[in-house]
Amino acid sequence: MKINFKNFCSGSLLTGALLCGVQTACTTTSMESQYASLPAYNGEDLELTVNDNGTHFRLWSPQAEAARVYLYNTDSNSVATDSLEMTRDENGTWVASAPGQLYGMFYTFRINHNGKWLDETPGVWAKAAGTNGRRAAIIDFAKTNPEGWSEDRGPVVNNINDVIIYEMHHRDFSVHASSGIENKGKFLALTEQGTRSVLGDKTGIDHLKELGITHIHILPSYDYNSVDETQLASNQYNWGYDPYNYNTPEGSYSTNPANPVARVVEMKQMVKALHDAGIGVIMDVVYNHTANNDDSNFSLTAPGYYYRHREDGSYSDASGCGNETASERQQMRNYIVNSVKYWAQEYHIDGFRFDLMAIHDTETMNEVSAELKKINPSIFVYGEGWTAGDSPLPVERRALKENVSKMPQVAVFSDDIRDAIKGHYSNAADCGFATGKPGNEETVKIGIVASTAHPQVDYSKGNNSKFAYAAAPTQIINYVSCHDDLTLTDKLHKSMTDANEADMMRAARLAQTIVFTSQGTPFMFAGEEIFRDKKGVHNSYKSPDSINAIDWTLKQKNAEQFEYYRQLIALRKAHPAFRMTTTEQVAKHIVFDSVEGENLISYSIVDNANGDAWTEIKLVFNGSKEAREANVAEGEWTIIAQDGKLNAEGMGTTNGGKLEVAPCSALILARVK
Repeated sequence: MKINFKNFCSGSLLTGALLCGVQTACTTTSMESQYASLPAYNGEDLELTVNDNGTHFRLWSPQAEAARVYLYNTDSNSVATDSLEMTRDENGTWVASAPGQLYGMFYTFRINHNGKWLDETPGVWAKAAGTNGRRAAIIDFAKTNPEGWSEDRGPVVNNINDVIIYEMHHRDFSVHASSGIENKGKFLALTEQGTRSVLGDKTGIDHLKELGITHIHILPSYDYNSVDETQLASNQYNWGYDPYNYNTPEGSYSTNPANPVARVVEMKQMVKALHDAGIGVIMDVVYNHTANNDDSNFSLTAPGYYYRHREDGSYSDASGCGNETASERQQMRNYIVNSVKYWAQEYHIDGFRFDLMAIHDTETMNEVSAELKKINPSIFVYGEGWTAGDSPLPVERRALKENVSKMPQVAVFSDDIRDAIKGHYSNAADCGFATGKPGNEETVKIGIVASTAHPQVDYSKGNNSKFAYAAAPTQIINYVSCHDDLTLTDKLHKSMTDANEADMMRAARLAQTIVFTSQGTPFMFAGEEIFRDKKGVHNSYKSPDSINAIDWTLKQKNAEQFEYYRQLIALRKAHPAFRMTTTEQVAKHIVFDSVEGENLISYSIVDNANGDAWTEIKLVFNGSKEAREANVAEGEWTIIAQDGKLNAEGMGTTNGGKLEVAPCSALILARVK
């Protein structure tokens, strides 16, 4: 997530007086003491339960003086048909019940706090909602399951680094006129079989199968705040990093936002279709902040509790969006843990990517991963190991990349390999190893060993990190671009100003070859395989489709690029040597060669690493603009990659010796004895 989102993360500052109910601002310490004394509730019946005895509501609001439930016949523009006075119950909750199963109705909560009735809210646990999520909906979830849902399963994952992640946005992937997809920008786009571009190439789910990725990481798909679901004809766009209802699918991705059942059914249909294709689904979750401050659903149910604050009582802002949530408080921790469990159980989600994960504490993240593994051992968790600003949470408690060793079942993105390969993300003109800039070799090597301790890697020369922070290669996500910042294509256009597009595509191939052959888990941005761009816009979170949409005619234009990526993915999937699981394995089986000059890295993966059929794999990366020479042991080698071409099955042989490595390319050789 980019940090400059304030124009959609709105809300006024909440003063200390409002938080504490006194006329003077209270200190952060006294607020923390107050919140710590509040009882927490971790029952499974928060918000809404429908059974044979009726419809039951439970709201956690320990400091409320009174609470009500309002019932509606429609999702908007109507008056309440009834209101229920809630009564105090255990552990800070309020309860109310109504006779009958009120399926088809909508509801909101309202609390009295400090003598004032606050605005209505769907609550924090709404699992279904109507237009724009302003009213929660009462639906029968048993009737939302696609045929075969009880047998639905995602891919079996033994280790996260067996996964190949493809990050996409619903609209980007399907909305372009060339996509051949009917349900453009919708959940259902990923259920359509046999879609073709206007030039006849595979698109949609068939494209994903052809490419060979194992999991898609979908940008936020919960109900977010910035798109007006009553105005979908205007083709509004947003990435969705402005959460509103965390446990409800986004209405704009459904065919009918006013129908609360539609968004649930259609998201499940999408998951089922992907699972049937052998592809897992990763959900991008943003528990670190809310779209609104005082007007958020959190603030309207338990004012102040869910957020961190500064000494003056104003919202702390490590998210760069106006607020940050307080995962260390028990009820917020319970919320995060139970929310991801809900998505895993109700929607069969296979993995979770945590936005600005370092705003959360390590204890919460460990509980998240442990609870998810109980549901499905194949589920995995990863996130951004940084914040967008400072936080009251002590550094040693933050889920930073530097603290990832404290979170054994959690992975973090490697900004080390990202910036070293392509140039620094914040400087469009900056080059990296793959684009000819010397001095990045040791940081690329840090990426190759997945930030684990290795006797031949000198961390003192690292650009971003000065120590081996990962306890195992399974804790690192390697990438060169994602939805944030410039696409790889745009970055190359802005940094390789004297190169033609063919040279830029060579650089992209080298960059991704390093990522996909490094230890850790590879991650790629949708459309990179056909050299998509975003017209040079680096922060396209609300840019129109003309900027964000993938033009599928590029698949034919850049067919060689697509085939290279397809072969690269096949290579990684076929060879466990690229997927070692322990630091000890990496240190034992990866041997770096001494080389002369800059922008050259040469190493071997030896001794049938991780049970690989290949005895030795030789990898040489030449990021310079001139051909370089590599010393390769004599013997029979199969050529896997050479001079900008790659074939996972091999493309000829060589006897080793002194071999030329073409400019801006990878040389990969393999032998079995």
